[in-house]
Amino acid sequence: MFDLQNLLWVGFGGFLGANARYLLSLYINQRFPTIIGKPFPLGTAFVNITGSFVLAIFLVYVSKNTSFPNNAKLLIGTGFFGAYTTFSTYANESMTLVNNGQWVTGLSYIIITNILCLLGVVLGLLIANRIF
Repeated sequence: MFDLQNLLWVGFGGFLGANARYLLSLYINQRFPTIIGKPFPLGTAFVNITGSFVLAIFLVYVSKNTSFPNNAKLLIGTGFFGAYTTFSTYANESMTLVNNGQWVTGLSYIIITNILCLLGVVLGLLIANRIF
């Protein structure tokens, strides 16, 4: 059921996550504009990998702590991480690389990001299950 208060929790978390993504990506991309002399969207890759990892830890923690407040789940899980992880940006950047004729870089970006995000989830699950 629709609840305005829940919408506000998600929206505030989304505001924080989107700004964290923007600032972190901007910083990384300015600091490391290329990898091995080639343009590479490292900021987005970093955000997706860290977001996958930390979201996995958060979800395990919440699942094992049933008293965790619902508004905090919405703020952090749905809002923050929903806006922080940037697969829509990732998909767009991937296609831009491919469409600009940078097939190797584009396909490398797609493969590496997917593998590392999945590994981030696995590692996050393993660590969180040992901690919690």
